[in-house]
Amino acid sequence: MSEEEFYDFEEKVFEELEGKMSDAENDSSIYGVVEKIAKTFNPSISQEQINHIVNDISDFSPINKYLHDEQVEDIMVNGTDNIFVNKGSEGEVKVPEKLTTPKELRRFVKKLSMYATANEAHKHIYDIHLPNGSRANVVKSPRGASVTIRNFKKHAYSVIDLVNFGELNYNIAARLWLYSEGLKIRPANMLVGGTPGSGKTTLLNAMFSFFRPEERVVVVEDTYELNTETQENCVRLETNLELSLEDLLKNVLRMRPDMIVIGEVRGAEAKDMISAMTIGKIVFSTIHASNTRDIVNRLEQSPMSINSNAINLIDALMVVSQVSMEKSFERRVTQISEVSGVETKVLLSDLYLYDYKTKKGSPILPSITYRDALARLTGYTPNEILGEENRRAKILEALNKLGVRDLRGINEYCKEYYDNPGKALQKIGLESAGTLS
Repeated sequence: MSEEEFYDFEEKVFEELEGKMSDAENDSSIYGVVEKIAKTFNPSISQEQINHIVNDISDFSPINKYLHDEQVEDIMVNGTDNIFVNKGSEGEVKVPEKLTTPKELRRFVKKLSMYATANEAHKHIYDIHLPNGSRANVVKSPRGASVTIRNFKKHAYSVIDLVNFGELNYNIAARLWLYSEGLKIRPANMLVGGTPGSGKTTLLNAMFSFFRPEERVVVVEDTYELNTETQENCVRLETNLELSLEDLLKNVLRMRPDMIVIGEVRGAEAKDMISAMTIGKIVFSTIHASNTRDIVNRLEQSPMSINSNAINLIDALMVVSQVSMEKSFERRVTQISEVSGVETKVLLSDLYLYDYKTKKGSPILPSITYRDALARLTGYTPNEILGEENRRAKILEALNKLGVRDLRGINEYCKEYYDNPGKALQKIGLESAGTLS
């Protein structure tokens, strides 16, 4: 077989492989799938040629190095025109690599489409899970395909990472801890708002470190993005052509969840989110919005159409934004509010605001509505709860100094703290007096 003939042969194999690699779990299974298809076209094909095809499948030139660069958050292939990458604080940067011909582009897209799930394949628009965990969105058009890849981070950022990046401070992190764990009695129902690329999912993911180990967590996403490694009793669900987010949320209530985490709420599924809160389930989710009032407005308007009185079931709203600094864009928590009732409209108590002019945030005010609700349910006084929150800020600062900064390390310490707070505090050199047990 000449080089040109082998290229055409590979093309036929690639086309037949569309949607068939999503279930391949290891190199052996990949080889088996390729061998079976290749031999249907040419029974005498050699093992060396099959190996060549297998190796070619995993070669996503010209973006290989960006797929494995943890600093790259997004890769945007604009047909044969150019390729941009997003490196967070650097923003979107045009890179020298590109797909130079329509032929190269078609081959690149064929490789990606092998990893589409079976019911996602054979469409002009589809989402793909790549072997390294990244997800790709492909849109085919007469002018060529456009590809957007959200890069997978092997090590998700923790809340202490976000403190070190300047996105939030220890006091805000401690508030998140209190919202996430609720003194074992009642975590907060919480929405994290922000514009695209602002870090909503990253912040939501960081809160997984604080979840109690005995909690059954059900995660519902359009495409897998959240890192759930800290939770043992965890179910992950993903939408597809047959199952919408609304369908999955209706079923989640039959799965005995303690906490429901929604990747993003944006449509009719918001009613099911509120229904879950109504029967006592705790819900965390992200939502596209630029401030906390905007979150409320989006919930009230179509297609969510949530009654104002029902919005009162939500305890806390937080917004993260991309903030322009001198030479870069950086992520910051820009607003924290609690829902404090409903009169002619939903009432919001602002607890924290970021000043875009001074580039500084105001000191975080004590929680009022949620803290008082927690006090009624636990029997602790509001001052005791405030003292616990301050203690948790000191814990996170101590963990940072000790080098315990990753999601799992923080989670392991939290488990120790939940079991025996006095002993856990002594372990990191802090006083144990006044702990809530």
